[in-house]
Amino acid sequence: MGDVISDYQKWKQQGENLRTQAKQAMEARFRELLTEAVSIAEEYRTDFGGPLKPPTPVTAFRFKTSAKAKPKKTVKPPAAKAPEAKPDPKVAGLQKQLAGAKKKLEEAKAASAPTRKFEDRIYEIEDALKLAGQPV
Repeated sequence: MGDVISDYQKWKQQGENLRTQAKQAMEARFRELLTEAVSIAEEYRTDFGGPLKPPTPVTAFRFKTSAKAKPKKTVKPPAAKAPEAKPDPKVAGLQKQLAGAKKKLEEAKAASAPTRKFEDRIYEIEDALKLAGQPV
């Protein structure tokens, strides 16, 4: 059993050494690329007289860790008794206008007056209510 433990410790030490080497190599490569980018920007500025602008989505270098899968939040079932939603003031106004227009239509019919403009107005208000998602 001592042999397995010593093998594991050797493997762990080799992993640490490899991790350290990889970290140093990545840092060196990053510095190389950054130095090259700076020299290209300087050359561009001297040749063309203006600063070299980065692509639109890149405004500054910011390192962000990769997005790991976040655990999804559990969705709570809706409460048995939902509170009444406050009616939309625009819809309430349209419903009030509709009631008034229908009343005027009835008055016009009773007086044997032309009803065309009242019918058209009712139609317009009902369309507005339909667009607002309200039943007519």
